[in-house]
Amino acid sequence: MRTGEELPPLEIPITRTLIVAGAIASRDYQDVHHDAELARQKGSPDIFMNILTTNGLVGRYVTDHFGPGAVLRKVAIRLGAPNYPGDTMVLTASVDTIEDGTATVRVVGENGMGRHVSGTVTVTLPPGGA
Repeated sequence: MRTGEELPPLEIPITRTLIVAGAIASRDYQDVHHDAELARQKGSPDIFMNILTTNGLVGRYVTDHFGPGAVLRKVAIRLGAPNYPGDTMVLTASVDTIEDGTATVRVVGENGMGRHVSGTVTVTLPPGGA
């Protein structure tokens, strides 16, 4: 692992089940994350993914790459275009820095509408992971 190295892309199909399950798991009961009719009444074309689900997917992407010994230290993300059912989000990333067994990784997630998420993940690497 070295600075500038790119992680392989991860394609995540955005399904209704993923959106609703993520909202339930994060205790986000806002109707726009599970009720399409109420989401439309509020101006959205459909239900959409919540930030906590996106945050979890970004963290998973990085820790899956570095292995089970990797420990998330910080996930700092910013949302853009919503993730709606039927789309696919593609996560890509590159290693920004590695210092004293800790890596900072820049992550971007794109969907059919554009950039859904961008940010950085700080992760402590498992022994021998740098």
